[in-house]
Amino acid sequence: MAQIVATTRSIQSTLLCPTSGSANERARNLLKPPTFSSKVFSSNGINKCPQDAFRSCRINARKSASVEVIPVSAEDDPKIEEQLRGVPQLLDASNGMWSKPTFRRKTKIVCTIGPSTNTKEMIWKLAEAGMNVARLNMSHGDHASHQKVIDLVKEYNAQAKDNVIAIMLDTKGPEVRSGDLPQPIMLSTGQEFTFTIQRGVGTADCVSVNYDDFVNDVEPGDMLLVDGGMMSLMVKSKTEDSVKCEVVDGGELKSRRHLNVRGKSATLPSITEKDWDDIKFGVDNQVDFYAVSFVKSAEVVHELKNYLKNSGTDIHVIVKIESADSIPNLHSIITASDGAMVARGDLGAELPIEEVPLLQEEIINLCRSMGKAVIVATNMLESMIVHPTPTRAEVSDIAIAVREGSDAIMLSGETAHGK
Repeated sequence: MAQIVATTRSIQSTLLCPTSGSANERARNLLKPPTFSSKVFSSNGINKCPQDAFRSCRINARKSASVEVIPVSAEDDPKIEEQLRGVPQLLDASNGMWSKPTFRRKTKIVCTIGPSTNTKEMIWKLAEAGMNVARLNMSHGDHASHQKVIDLVKEYNAQAKDNVIAIMLDTKGPEVRSGDLPQPIMLSTGQEFTFTIQRGVGTADCVSVNYDDFVNDVEPGDMLLVDGGMMSLMVKSKTEDSVKCEVVDGGELKSRRHLNVRGKSATLPSITEKDWDDIKFGVDNQVDFYAVSFVKSAEVVHELKNYLKNSGTDIHVIVKIESADSIPNLHSIITASDGAMVARGDLGAELPIEEVPLLQEEIINLCRSMGKAVIVATNMLESMIVHPTPTRAEVSDIAIAVREGSDAIMLSGETAHGK
């Protein structure tokens, strides 16, 4: 069915830039939504629309307004077929509105490979469905399991005609986690609970932490977040080896849960001994990218790049912005790197969660201004770990990341252990 657009002559608005009255130009405006670059480059004269046009919009409409139908396809008016020849066609109308777009997708998709997808069959399916980068999360699994995935991806690349999958090795970084528990513990609001740096403790009211300076890094009044905020505890007091807390938001505490202190970063090196072993593993297997966790300064990036240079390899370094300490050093960190990842999980745990969307846009803008790649990650399609369709909010979240100018979006648990 031909598409038509109705406009009223009497509606006067300063929202859009003045255009000529030709059907061709009006069709271009209708088919091409405003892009992020139109805002970034407006000061250079590429976009002639004034910056503050969006702030002053006057709309006056009258009920008796006449309607003009603007033809936007050859079916509406064969005379404009030539005029519209250069307009990008978004969909193949003959196959319906949900047909596959005829243009090549620009935003890439990073998929974390895990128990649900580490077989040849699933990696092939992911690749054919649109995966561009296979991510190895070094927080889980061992070198043998990751070696299997690397070999499968390289096997796919060897037989693929026009689709090559890159490999990203994501370091574990200096994560602070709770210890092992014989069984999950239910924490209730108001309950007292203790974290200790003593190893091997796991009872109903106390569990060990894998970080010896944990006691020194927290103070009474700090908010301790478990699993990025799924549970929260207020620090009440501390001793030489223990931190006593009161449960604010309860839930089920399982073994090896990720711990954050709101507004603070752990005083650990960004690249640990385990990370260096994993990085050497990546060099031996010629991976394409390193995603370095909890980068706090540019010195970390320089150190890694010097190591890679001495190793005679050209692996690109993507810095993960997920630490409160990294925000003041954003410019120097991104300058030293080959790109950045907006790791919204830990970032939203260490900083107020409502600041994350603003930081996301700022990081994307900064990367684009420097010509660096940028990835948006965490909770992109979280509900699809267990459900076959996403929420409307998740769809909007991805659309916003794409329109802001993200080069890629990343799936974590969705592809690693989702149904």
